[in-house]
Amino acid sequence: MSGERTRLDLEQALSERILVLDGAMGTMIQALSLDEAMFRGEEFAGHPAALDGCNDLLCLTFPEAIEKIHDEFLEAGADILETNTFNSTSISMADYQLQDRVFDINFAAARLARRAADRASDRTPDRRRYVAGSLGPTNRTASMSPDVNNPGFRAVSFDQLVEAYREQIAGLIDGGVDLLMPETTFDTLNLKACLFAIEDHFTRHDVRLPVAVSVTITDNSGRTLSGQTLEAFWHSIAHVDLLSVGINCALGPTQMRPYVQELARIAPVPTSCHPNAGLPNEFGGYDETPEDLSKTLAEFAASGWLNIVGGCCGTTPEHIRQVAAAVAELSPRTLPNEPDETSFSGLEPLTVRDDSNLIMVGERTNVSGSRRFARLVREGDYDQAVAVARQQVDGGANVIDVNMDEALLDGPEAMTTFLNLIAAEPDVARVPIMIDSSDWNVIKGGPEVCAGQGHRQLDQPQGGRGVIPGTGPPGPSLRRGRWL
Repeated sequence: MSGERTRLDLEQALSERILVLDGAMGTMIQALSLDEAMFRGEEFAGHPAALDGCNDLLCLTFPEAIEKIHDEFLEAGADILETNTFNSTSISMADYQLQDRVFDINFAAARLARRAADRASDRTPDRRRYVAGSLGPTNRTASMSPDVNNPGFRAVSFDQLVEAYREQIAGLIDGGVDLLMPETTFDTLNLKACLFAIEDHFTRHDVRLPVAVSVTITDNSGRTLSGQTLEAFWHSIAHVDLLSVGINCALGPTQMRPYVQELARIAPVPTSCHPNAGLPNEFGGYDETPEDLSKTLAEFAASGWLNIVGGCCGTTPEHIRQVAAAVAELSPRTLPNEPDETSFSGLEPLTVRDDSNLIMVGERTNVSGSRRFARLVREGDYDQAVAVARQQVDGGANVIDVNMDEALLDGPEAMTTFLNLIAAEPDVARVPIMIDSSDWNVIKGGPEVCAGQGHRQLDQPQGGRGVIPGTGPPGPSLRRGRWL
């Protein structure tokens, strides 16, 4: 079935009832108590790296176990299966020296879930089951440094993430998934790389599948690991045509309550919630019973907050069975109208409406507008350059304009360095960034280091004409400016 038809079917189903996602593949695998030999199988018996715990590899070495788990979740009432591919990128698989098998793992995982879903659909032709290709966040972060002594350093680049996701996406789509699900997002910049890779694949291969996104709120601060609020996260990806947006992992349903309610208020697309079975206990296990989980999620649904519901860490088929029963007779959330406003974000949101006050743009971080800032950047004194940005925000700037167009500078390099350093300063990074340049390479590259939803301004000389090349990564809006 085509991606367009699948999307129409899913949208129709979502308008009629609350769809049920499956539970925790990892929890079910852990319960099998597999040893190293079982992870290796015959094919990887001589592999040089330890493979114990490489759950995704079981799609090749122990496929019958994975397919059985899928069957159990379907029998429990799941409408949507996630593939066993949470870590199946070359970046994550490098830990096991399995980078060269990424396509094979994703393809096999998709085929296993596809077979299980099709069997269940055949048994109930009036209720189709769907396969979601799981795309995890990887084990790297693009907007934060792993070295506290070097805040401008990044262990992975946007382009590296895009390339890793491209291979995973190809395997999943070739294997027959119905939709793609970038999930457990802790860094919005990683997610943007994934969404860019998805759109790139769709364009190159003339195919288009529904995309469902899920974010992880790390703790009761209400922010992601990289520091964004939930509303800022939504503003960062609202330009993408999504089937749904949701919250999963890290928290149990009780702790998730205010964030599910907020997401239902701000997102004009279907919303999902798949929490852990409570918070981890002292042994790393999860104690929330199926009865308690289903009761809380039913309350969310009855409040009109949900279109898709399921489980994450610690949730078993019995959890999903009781959740499915609890929401079976409840109506899905009614989608709100898309607001008539313009939205931006740094770590925090900025919404511009007709009745908004004047938006102040700080331009002291523009080498053309500040001799001091230009000198600091030329001399490599980025600590003081960041201090200029901080002064702008402390002085009331709602947006920071950053321009590195100066003859003695490598504009793209200076922009990347400065933006990476800003990202490490929460009191500055909370506001959106306006990337301002007459160099398309700078304009295009800026969103590759900005997790939020900013603004890009392409300056041209007076009377300048021409076409803005390409589109660049998904992210900030773009307008052509003029300078005299």
